Amino acid sequence: MTASTARARNDSELLEANRRFYDEMWTDARLVEPERFNTWPLISALAAQASRRLEVAPGLRPRLPIAGTHFIDISEPALATLRQLGGRVVIGPISALPFQDATFDLVCALDIVEHVDDDERALSELARVCMPGATLLLSTPLHPSRWTPFDDFVGHRRRYEPRDLLAKLAANRLEVECSAPFGMRPRSSRLVDIGMWWLVNERERAMLWYNRLMPILMRFAKKLVFAPGAIEMRDLDEVLLVCRRQPAART
Repeated sequence: MTASTARARNDSELLEANRRFYDEMWTDARLVEPERFNTWPLISALAAQASRRLEVAPGLRPRLPIAGTHFIDISEPALATLRQLGGRVVIGPISALPFQDATFDLVCALDIVEHVDDDERALSELARVCMPGATLLLSTPLHPSRWTPFDDFVGHRRRYEPRDLLAKLAANRLEVECSAPFGMRPRSSRLVDIGMWWLVNERERAMLWYNRLMPILMRFAKKLVFAPGAIEMRDLDEVLLVCRRQPAART
């Protein structure tokens, strides 16, 4: 499948493709605790000041503290595990969050808006459930010119031009306070191709090694280095943005 045909899929087709892929993934994968990720120093500080928390589409890679956090995902296997660990879970898509306006003071949506057809609706929903002054953590891959078979494989709808992404955030009164390079995909396209082949052709063995290697790989994850505002993204493959929900302008 080419990038152009992948981007031609409609929302229901994308949703079903993502559901199949991640239901299989999270059925066989082990949960990785939030404390293991390089996002934890940032998130633990933010979570300490946020009693009303939401994470969107975490799968079995949640970044927010599990107990007491609201989680929404399209994958029932992932939600079942999070529920057992004290998460407050609901199944559903990012484009229709089942929460009232201004409910949360910390929202996390990593590697999700690139998966949906109507990303403007998704960003609007994220902003809607944020209280004025709330923090939104958002990550996404960049640059359509860098589209690869891996994007098709994991169910991406798009990669973002940085200026378009920032404009969409601003339109939803989401101000970027700081940002950092992000992402765990190997730089080597050869390694990515090998991993995809094993997941397609030798899934059981691939997941066995995935579960064994993931904790080791987490130890070597680089420390996140944040800079104020939106960093230069020309050479980045993926970015993590820390946004603040601005109050509505007074009339």
